[in-house]
Amino acid sequence: MEYIGEHLLPGQLGHLFIVLSLVASLIATFSYFKAAQAKNEIDANSWKKLARIAFFTEVVSIIAIFSILFYIISNHLFEYKYAWQHSSRSLEVKYLLACFWEGQEGSFLLWSICHCMLGLILIKTSKKWEAPVMTVVSFAQFALATMIAGIYFFGWKMGTNPFILLRDSGVLDNAPALHINGDVMLGLRQDYMLSIKDGNDLNPLLQNYWMVIHPPVLFMGFASTVVPFAFAIAGLWKKQYGGWTKPALPWALFSAAVLGVGIMMGAMWAYESLTFGGYWAWDPVENASLVPWLILISGIHTLLIYRHSGHSLRATHLFFILTFGFILYSTFLTRSGILGETSVHAFTDLGMNWQLLTFLLIFVLPAFILFIKRYKEIPAIHKEESSSSREFWMFIGSLVFFLSAIVIISLTSIPVVNKILGTKIAPPEKPEFAYNQIMVFIAMIIALLTAVTQYLKYKGTSTKLFFKKILIPTIIAVIIATLILVIGKVNYEKETYGFMAAIWIAVACSVYTIVANAAYIWLGLKGKLNLSGGSIAHVGFGMVLLGILISSSNKEVLSNNINGIPAPLDKNENPRENLTLVKGLTVDMGKYSLTYEGDSSHPKKQLSYYKVRFKSKDGKEEFVLTPNSFVNYKGNEGLMSNPDARHYWNHDVFTYITSISNPDKTKDTSTFKPNELKPGDSLFYSSGFIVFQELKEKKDLPEELFGKDGSLHEASLKVYAKTGSIYTIAPKLAVAKGTEMSIPDTLISESLALKLEKINPDNSIVLGIKESNSVMDYITLKAYKFPYIRLLWFGVVITAIGIIISMVRRIQLNRRERTES
Repeated sequence: MEYIGEHLLPGQLGHLFIVLSLVASLIATFSYFKAAQAKNEIDANSWKKLARIAFFTEVVSIIAIFSILFYIISNHLFEYKYAWQHSSRSLEVKYLLACFWEGQEGSFLLWSICHCMLGLILIKTSKKWEAPVMTVVSFAQFALATMIAGIYFFGWKMGTNPFILLRDSGVLDNAPALHINGDVMLGLRQDYMLSIKDGNDLNPLLQNYWMVIHPPVLFMGFASTVVPFAFAIAGLWKKQYGGWTKPALPWALFSAAVLGVGIMMGAMWAYESLTFGGYWAWDPVENASLVPWLILISGIHTLLIYRHSGHSLRATHLFFILTFGFILYSTFLTRSGILGETSVHAFTDLGMNWQLLTFLLIFVLPAFILFIKRYKEIPAIHKEESSSSREFWMFIGSLVFFLSAIVIISLTSIPVVNKILGTKIAPPEKPEFAYNQIMVFIAMIIALLTAVTQYLKYKGTSTKLFFKKILIPTIIAVIIATLILVIGKVNYEKETYGFMAAIWIAVACSVYTIVANAAYIWLGLKGKLNLSGGSIAHVGFGMVLLGILISSSNKEVLSNNINGIPAPLDKNENPRENLTLVKGLTVDMGKYSLTYEGDSSHPKKQLSYYKVRFKSKDGKEEFVLTPNSFVNYKGNEGLMSNPDARHYWNHDVFTYITSISNPDKTKDTSTFKPNELKPGDSLFYSSGFIVFQELKEKKDLPEELFGKDGSLHEASLKVYAKTGSIYTIAPKLAVAKGTEMSIPDTLISESLALKLEKINPDNSIVLGIKESNSVMDYITLKAYKFPYIRLLWFGVVITAIGIIISMVRRIQLNRRERTES
C-alpha cells in the first residue's frame, strides 16, 4: 500500500549508504590487514591501494548518511521515526544539529564521522604505520557501522537504523485512530500522515547552544583515543615496541586536549542548563568520560618517560589500551540502560546490550591477549630510576592518576556489579562527598608533583641545584596561598573539619602548581613559549584545581527565605534556600533587592521566561536575569528549568526557578465566607489571624460619582501572619447612586482576599474571607554565588593551549627527524 504524504526516497538512499559503509569498512579492515601482513612491498602496496579505496568509499557513505538524516530532520519528515522522536516544527533552526545526536543512532554516526576525519589524516601522515594502524581504525569503523545497520540475521537485529519509518517502528500501534476502522489489526489508514502534525521535539534540557558544540568535540575526543591505541597495538603486532611511540605522541596529546575540552564543555552545559547548582555532580556518565582522560594523561606521561629515559614502555602500552577500553566501557554504560535512573545523561535501552558488550570485548580481549603474549619482549630497563630523577616522580604521578581513575570507575560501576552478580550494593549515601573525600587527597598529591617535577632532570638531579631553582617559587606560592586562605575565607562547613583542612592544603598545592610552573617557563626554559607546552598545561591544570576548590567550597546560597511565603517545592529542595517572589513586590536578598516583574511565553512552546530585576542596595548596580522553565511540557507535569546567571570577574550570581503559580491548578473556585465582627474581634485563617480595628466613613464624596445619598465605608483590619509579619488591609463598601458595591482588598503574600459585605446599625460588619492561591502570582527562585568560577573555565583553556603547543612541537620534531634521516 502506498501511503499519502510519505517521502520514501531519502530513507531508501540512507539504507543503501548504510549497507555500503558496512561493506566498505569491512573491506578496508581486511585489505589493511593483508597489507600489514604482506611479505613484500608490491603486495603491501596493492592491498593498501584497495584499502584506501574502500576507506574513501566509507567516508563518502558516512557523509551521505549524515546529509540525508539531516535533510529528513530539517525538513520535518515525520514519517521517519528519528525525525518524529527528536525534532518538531517549533524547534529553532540552531538546535537542529542537537536533534541529530540526541538519539543513539545519530551519536554513533557522529562518532563515525570523527573516525573518518582521523582516518584520512592517518592515511596521509602515518607512512609505514598506515597499514597496521588503519587496520585497527577501520575495524573500529566497521564496529560502529554495525550499530546503525538495523539488519536482521536469523532473527537477530544488528543495530538500529536511523531511517526506519514511524509506521514500522511500533510507535503507532497505540493510536487506533490512525488505523482502518480503528482496528490495529487492519493496518494504518492510507492518509495516516495527515494526522501527524508535529514531532515529539528535542529534550528541553538539550535546547541549549552548548549541546550544539559539546557533543561533536566530546565525540572527537572519544574517537581520537583509538589512534594511540592503534599505534600501541601496531607496535605489539609488528614487534616494533618503541618505534610507534614517536608518531603516537602528538596524537595522544591531541586526544587529551580535545577530550578534556569536550568533558568541560559538558560541565559548562550542566552549569547553564541543569539545576543541581554546579557543573559537576559525579554523575555516572560524567565519570565514564573522565576516567579515560585520566588514564590517557597517565599514558602520555609514561610515554614521555620512555622517550627520555627508556623506562615505562610497558606501562605506556597498558595505559593506551585501557584508555580506549574505558571509552568502550563508557559507551556500554551510557547506552545499555544499565544505569537506569542514576544518570541524567544516559540513553534509553534500545535492546543492543549484547552488541555493545561485544563491541567492548572484541577490542579489549585481543588487545590484552597480545599485550600479555608480548609482555616479556617489550624492552624494559631493569635498573630502578633514581628518586631524584624526573622520570621517577612522573611515574608516581601517572600511577596516582591511574589509581584515581580506578576508584572513580569502581564507584560508578556499582549498578553493573549489582546487575551481573545479582547483589544489592547500595550507592554511597552522600555520592558527592564519597568521591570528594578521596579526590581531594589525590588533588594534593598531583598538584604537588606537578609543581616540583619539572625542576628535576631526567636520570638524576643535583639536590643543591634543585632547591636553588625552586626556592623562590615556593616562597611566592606560600605567600599567595596564605593570602587566599585568610582573605578568601575558603570554608566548606558541610562536612568535617578534617575535610575542610584537606581542602586548604589542596588549595595551597594548587597555587604551588601555578606559581612553580609559571616560574619554570623563565627559570628552566628561558621564556621560550614554544618549548613550554608542558608548563603552560600544568599552569592551566593548577588553575582548574584551584577554581574547583574555591568555587565549590565557597559556594553560597543567596536565596535565604526571609519572607516566609510558602511554595510547593520538589522534595530535593530546601524551603529555607528558596525565595518566593510575588509579582510586583520587592524583596530583599542579601545585598540585592529583587522584583519579579513578569513573564513571557515562547510563541510555540510551553516555555516561560521570568523577568527578575536585581538592584544593589547601594544603588551602584542594576541588572535583569531571565531564568526560564518548560511548564507541564508534553504532558509531563512540573518544571524543567534552565538557569540564568550574572557573570563578574570574581564570581557568578546563578539563579533558577524552583516553583511557579500554576494557573491551571489555581483557578479560583473558592467563595467568600461571611463572618460577623465587632470592633476588636479576631478572626483566624489558615496562616494567622485578623483583627477588626474600626469602621471608617469617608466624607466629602464627589456627588457626580456617588449621588446625593451615596456613602463609602472602610473596614480597618490588621493581619497577623504566622511568619511574624503584620499587614494593614482595608476592604470597602460603597453606595453610589442607589447601587451597593463591595470593593475587596487582597493580601497577596498570604493568598488572602477580604470583602466588606454588610454594615450593621451597631457598626458591626459582615466580613467575607477567601483564601485562594489564585490571588498570588509568584515564582520561587534559588540563587547561588559561585566565587572565582571563571578561574576554572580559564584554566581549561590554558590547559588545552599548553597541550596543543606540546603537540605542535612534537609534530615539528618528527618532521625534522624524518627530513634529516
